[in-house]
Amino acid sequence: MENNHKNAAPALKSADTLTDESELSLTEPSYLTAPFTRTDFGTDFRWGTATAAYQIEGATTTHGRGPSIWDSFAKRRGKIKNGHHAEQACEHYCRYEGDLELVQQLGFGEYRFSISWSRLLPNGIGNINQEGVDFYHRIIDKCLSLNIEPWITLYHWDLPQALQNRGGWKNRAIVDWFTEYTDLCTREYGSKVKNWLILNEPMAVAALGYTTGQHAPGQRGLHNFLPVVHHLALCQAAGGRAVRRNVPDAFVGTTFSCSSIEPFTASQRDSRAARRVDALMNRLFIEPCLGLGYPTDAFPFLKKTNQYMLPGDEEKLRFDFDFVGLQNYFRVIVRHSYLRPVLWASEVKSTTRPRTAMDWEIAPEGMYAILKQFGRYPGIKQIIISENGAAFPDELREGQVHDPARIDFFSKYLQNLLRAKREGVNVKGYFVWSLLDNFEWAEGYDARFGLVHVDYATQQRTVKSSGRWFANFLRN
Repeated sequence: MENNHKNAAPALKSADTLTDESELSLTEPSYLTAPFTRTDFGTDFRWGTATAAYQIEGATTTHGRGPSIWDSFAKRRGKIKNGHHAEQACEHYCRYEGDLELVQQLGFGEYRFSISWSRLLPNGIGNINQEGVDFYHRIIDKCLSLNIEPWITLYHWDLPQALQNRGGWKNRAIVDWFTEYTDLCTREYGSKVKNWLILNEPMAVAALGYTTGQHAPGQRGLHNFLPVVHHLALCQAAGGRAVRRNVPDAFVGTTFSCSSIEPFTASQRDSRAARRVDALMNRLFIEPCLGLGYPTDAFPFLKKTNQYMLPGDEEKLRFDFDFVGLQNYFRVIVRHSYLRPVLWASEVKSTTRPRTAMDWEIAPEGMYAILKQFGRYPGIKQIIISENGAAFPDELREGQVHDPARIDFFSKYLQNLLRAKREGVNVKGYFVWSLLDNFEWAEGYDARFGLVHVDYATQQRTVKSSGRWFANFLRN
């Protein structure tokens, strides 16, 4: 890998691109035909695909990049399946041109990617790494040359380790650190990029990273949860203000992981449990930025956030986003449980519904339900589905990857999106997760979400049947 990065913009191997457009035009199998057309969603509906820096870039120790919390976490025994790490990942750092050409060939007009904070600021603040800054200029310029609209996610979980050493998201000073980082990004790229997402799934950062320890930085303890939540919520708004200050014509939003929550039975206990889980999973970050405060009505435990509030914080939590990004994969059925203190709820897994390789229930109607739920907030101007996809045990056989289960997943989820849209929910875009198979956090490389298969030994890209399905759909 080291030898690939001696030049600032390494040459791309021709095998990494699909120059023969007919390769993406397989129309013979009936499952490649969508039960709807692109025009059904409207001429102004945005279609894109998404990636995240740490999951695809590799080059973790080259060209001045500093370590992130995920670099450190991956070195801890037993934290990542099979001892996998992201030192090479998809080698997107030197293969980005071919990968972006795939975005174009698949028919997508929008590309969402994240910036590695520690590639720009190796110490989190202070000295700027110009090689890192230049790398994202090259990505943006390549997107624009291909008529692909770039969307930048500022924070997709890869906090610089230098800042974690100072407390990370538990330290309120992160509001200033994040603002400095956002100022740098918007000053550098704001003249070219108009679409900005502030945080990716802050609930996952607080819960998985600082409470259960399943994700980086691997900290455990309920005492971490509320300060991290509050600082994330403050950064969510502070980042929005920084973007708007530096990019006057920006289209700025943030993303939330969300799931439709259903009680297992109609009993009051199960219903109250479902309300608590809904407050935690769906309401916790959207309502403070709308000026509604934390959802203590359904989950009184959140009143303890008051101990971290300073004068003026209620106003600082507010920000009038242009859009909200929803990331929906599954629904959650819950029941009351005495075995889960504080939340007093546990998940009930369906024994009849199909599940993905991540053991997530496939429930397309959950997409409809969550869109209707967020559509009821009067303060939300526009909704973008900023992630949706599924992992399956894909196999490369005779140069092809057939994944009809993923096609069925996309077809049914999009039908439910279209249903919500037709009923008046202002949903204006959809981003597939993900363009490429990649490093799927604690799952390592076992979970494949991509429209494009990656052979990690050779870095060969192969468009899956689901990629061809989207290519055909988006051309019609």
